[in-house]
Amino acid sequence: MAASAVPGYSPGFKKPPAMLRLKRKRLRRSEPAAAPPPCGEAPPVPSAPARRNPFSSLDNAPRADGTPQPRERSRRPPPPPPPRADGSPSAAPFWQLLESVCEDKPARRAEPSERTDILALTDDLHLPVAVPEVPSSPRHEFPADWSIKTRLLFMSSQPFTWAEHLKAQEEAQGFAQHCRATETNLPQSIQEPKLSTELRCAFQQSLVYWLHPSLPWLQLFPRIGADRKIVGKASPWSQDEALQQVLMSDWSVSFTSLYNLLKAKLCPYFYVCTYQFTVLFRAAGLAGSDVITAVISPTTRGLREAMRNEGIEFSLPLVEESRTRKQKNSEVNLETEVANSLEVGEEPAPSDDDDESFSWLEEMGVQDKVKKPDAISIKLRKEKHEVQMDHKPESLALVKGTNTFTLLNFLINCKSLVAVAGPQAGLPPTLLSPVAFRGGTMQTLKARSINAKARVHLAYKDIFSLEIVGPVMPHSLHALTTLLEAAQRGAFSAVLYTHEPTAVFNADLGTASPALNKETVHKDLTACGLHPKTLDQLSQCPTLGKSSIRFLEMKDYAYTWKS
Repeated sequence: MAASAVPGYSPGFKKPPAMLRLKRKRLRRSEPAAAPPPCGEAPPVPSAPARRNPFSSLDNAPRADGTPQPRERSRRPPPPPPPRADGSPSAAPFWQLLESVCEDKPARRAEPSERTDILALTDDLHLPVAVPEVPSSPRHEFPADWSIKTRLLFMSSQPFTWAEHLKAQEEAQGFAQHCRATETNLPQSIQEPKLSTELRCAFQQSLVYWLHPSLPWLQLFPRIGADRKIVGKASPWSQDEALQQVLMSDWSVSFTSLYNLLKAKLCPYFYVCTYQFTVLFRAAGLAGSDVITAVISPTTRGLREAMRNEGIEFSLPLVEESRTRKQKNSEVNLETEVANSLEVGEEPAPSDDDDESFSWLEEMGVQDKVKKPDAISIKLRKEKHEVQMDHKPESLALVKGTNTFTLLNFLINCKSLVAVAGPQAGLPPTLLSPVAFRGGTMQTLKARSINAKARVHLAYKDIFSLEIVGPVMPHSLHALTTLLEAAQRGAFSAVLYTHEPTAVFNADLGTASPALNKETVHKDLTACGLHPKTLDQLSQCPTLGKSSIRFLEMKDYAYTWKS
C-alpha cells in the first residue's frame, strides 16, 4: 500500500540489486508510451531519478509535487486556504484545524525537578492567579500546626549564607544547647547573620530530633505508603522471629520511656508512626487540654473494636460533630415539613425508627416465609456509616486521661501493630520525639541553601532559598521561623509539604479547658525542653481544622498563611 501511494519508497529493507530492479520496474510502469521521434533526431535519453537512501524513513522519502514534509509543516505555517463562497470554515483542511487548536491550547507544564523547583515555585509566587488566600489581617504569630512536614522550602531576597558550612565548634555548641534545653533569644534583626555565632548555633539546635529505631540504611519516616522506598533493602529480621522479638522488646522500653517523660511533663509530645496509622501523644497543657491526650488517625472498625474490647474509652469527635450537624439539619427540615403539613391539613406520617420491629410481616401472614436478618446483619447495618469512614480522616479517635496508659499497653501487645508481610514485615513502629529518651538516637534534619534566578516583571531577580528535609515536627517549624525572622529581617516565604495522614491532627477536638491559662502551662511545662514562645503557640487550641499550613509568608514581621 505504501509503495504504490508514495513512489520510490520501499516499505522494507532490501539489498541494493533488488532495490535497483524494483526502481526500474516502477519507472517502466509509470512512464507513458512515448511518441516516435522525428526522422533524423536522436531518441531522448530518459533522466533517471536521483537515487534514494533505502534506509530512510517515511518522513524524508520522495513525495509527490506540492506535498510538504511533516517537519516543514511544524516549522512554518501553511498558507491560508481560499475561503468558501458560503463563508463556512469547513473549507480548511482537517490538519490545519488541528494545528490551530494545538496553538490555542496552553502548553502542559512539566513536573518540577529537584533543580528547577525553586524557579517554578518562585515564579508561581509572582503570578496573579497563584496568590494564596491569606487572612485579612496579618498576625505576629501563625497557628500551631500539629502535622508532620516532610519538606520545607524557605525563600527570601536575602541570602542564606549564615546556614552554610557550620564550624565544628558551632555544631557541637548547637547539640549541647539542645540537650540542655538552652533558650536562645535573638534580636529582632541581625545585621551580619553570617558572622553571628549565636544564630548559627541556634540553627543547629533547631534541626535536632530523636528517633527510634535507628537503621541508617532504611528511611523510617514516613511509614504509611513507604513500601516502595523500603523494598529491596536488607531486612534480616523479616524471617527471624527471635530477632523480631528483640526489636519489639527494645521498642517497648523506648515507648514506655517516652510515655513516662510525657506523664512527668518532661516531654511535650511524641509520635508513634506505624505502617497503617499514626498516634500523637500530647502532654497535659498542650492544645488547650488539661489532661494527657492521644489522637489516632486513620483508624478502622477492627482497630476500634479491639480498643473497646481492651476497655479503652475513646471518642470519634469528627463523626460526632458531623452527626450533630446532620441531626440539627434534619430537625429543622422536620419542623418545616410538619408546619407545611399542618397548614395543608394533613397529619404527619408516623416515623418508625425501630429497625428490629417486624410486626408488619405478621399482619401480612408471611412471617414464617421471609427470612429475618440476624443480629450481626442488623449491627452491621447500624454501623454502616462507621465502616464507610475507615482509613479516612473522619475516623480519628481521641483517647484522654488515664485511658492513654491503657492505650500504651494495648499498642505494646497489639500484634497488628507490625506488618507480617511485605517490605515492612517485622519492623517496629517509628518513634519521633523532640527530646531525648531511652533508646532514642539523635538525628538532624538535612538543610541546604540554593541560589537561583526567577523572572519577575520581565526581569530576572536573585532568589535565595533554604531547603529543610526530614520529619519536621511542630517545635522545629516554629524554631526555624523564629530564626529566619531575625536573620532575614522579617521578610521571607515558605512552602510546606505535609505528611497528609497527620493533617487531621489540627482539628479542634473539643478538649479545651476553661481553667487552663498561660501561667499554669508555663509553670507545669517549664522543663519540657521547648522555648517559651514555642510553648505559647502549642498550648493554643487547634484552629486549622482537618487541613494544615501549606504556604507561610512574613512581611514586615507579620505572618500570613494559606491552609
